Amino acid sequence: MNCNSTAPHIHQQWCDRPVEIVAPELIGCTLVRQLANGDQLRGMIVETEAYGPDDPACHGYRGRTPRTEVMFGPAGVAYVYLIYGMYHCFNVVTDQENIASAVLIRALELEALPQWVPDKKRKQPHRIAAGPGKLCQVLQIDRTLSDRPLIPSEALWLEHRSPTTQQKFADNSWRLCQTTRVGLSKGVDTPWRWYLEGSSCISKP
Repeated sequence: MNCNSTAPHIHQQWCDRPVEIVAPELIGCTLVRQLANGDQLRGMIVETEAYGPDDPACHGYRGRTPRTEVMFGPAGVAYVYLIYGMYHCFNVVTDQENIASAVLIRALELEALPQWVPDKKRKQPHRIAAGPGKLCQVLQIDRTLSDRPLIPSEALWLEHRSPTTQQKFADNSWRLCQTTRVGLSKGVDTPWRWYLEGSSCISKP
């Protein structure tokens, strides 16, 4: 279930669409993290959530703040925030400028485990990036990467589904599940969470 490393990267124009369209189409794409030492970490996206305009669960719902300004900017940019004072969450900004919307990347299927992953966690490799905080931890994503374009000259970028992956969706070998979002107190009934059916890497069923 790995994406082809030669797949083209996702451009800003592809992200410049309504968030509820981009979020499910990111399933099967690859998130790439380029480290300063030259190492590259890769994982296929298996779970996403959408947050958009007129959505009380969206950080930009109440308007612009220093924290949420990036959500109102151009599409195809990273939005990284901190929760509980310790866990980072990575989002892809979508839609037109001045419309606050972003896709939260909730889980990845890693192509390989970084060498710093402790032996105890290696016993369940499919759970290492099974959650937004977990995937940011293993890919070393923090707020220094927020407001940066998601292009290969940067530390983070996205690659399209490989032809093999796309064919699996086309012939229904792979299917998406759509449900409500996780852990919210507002917008709880909005069915804007998608995940790859049968994946052992999603955050929760």
